[in-house]
Amino acid sequence: MNRIPALYAALLQSIQEVPPEFSLPLTIAGKLAGFITPQALKAIAHLPAVRITQTAVHIADPGTPRFELDPLLADISVILRDAGLLKTWRDELLTVYAEGEDLAKMERAAMRPLGLLTHAVHLNAWTPDLQLYIAKRAMTKATDPGMWDTLAGGLANGSEDLEHALLRETLEEAGLQENVLTCRTPLRTLLRMHRRLPEGYQVEDILVSDCILPPHATPCNMDGEVSEIRIVSQQQAVQMIADRQITLEAALVILEGMLSRTSETLLARFRAQPQNQGEPHDKQ
Repeated sequence: MNRIPALYAALLQSIQEVPPEFSLPLTIAGKLAGFITPQALKAIAHLPAVRITQTAVHIADPGTPRFELDPLLADISVILRDAGLLKTWRDELLTVYAEGEDLAKMERAAMRPLGLLTHAVHLNAWTPDLQLYIAKRAMTKATDPGMWDTLAGGLANGSEDLEHALLRETLEEAGLQENVLTCRTPLRTLLRMHRRLPEGYQVEDILVSDCILPPHATPCNMDGEVSEIRIVSQQQAVQMIADRQITLEAALVILEGMLSRTSETLLARFRAQPQNQGEPHDKQ
């Protein structure tokens, strides 16, 4: 367990990469929003709403209202798809943020070629003896198939706030209702990752809520995106991270939880809840 700080530091360093070569800063309606790849720029350069300078690419004039931005970004998504630049069309809208403002909605698959900010929420779930729940991603997943992940997690879509996103993912991926999550922390932002991907640039805030599940809780996947749910010791989780069996995002979430000792603080709260009085809590 002494290797956790060094392992965490190495992973932190690996997620801070500069934008892909020849990418340019991207503004939408006059606000800095992302970094567009050369391939994406070539595909949309002909659009009247796109203006290109030596130092940046600008989509839509400053102050363009949402009712104009939404269809414009929908058209851009289709153009990128038809150009073969999107990984997997999801038919799911995400919020487009620029300088902290919610500007519009856009197809999820188009976020990376434009280097737009996304938000990923994770439930880091513990047993009362401070072992970890982890979930194996189905082989049909477009990203990291067959790797282990936190019990529940995913991107917040454009129709929900972050708290609702976490509860939705927890229900879909672990079959757990909100009333089981009585001992958990509020969502907190761990970090913002910047990674070069084949399809573009990942700019993503990673948020986590740690939770101790009661002994009667039985996580069970509901959406077919998880092939197995397992309980592992903290030592096993660290070894799996070192062996790269756990996704990068999940590894950061899990290691940070161990370093911050959040679960130990939660355990005191869990034991104090009347419904948990008398439960065995032998710490591993």
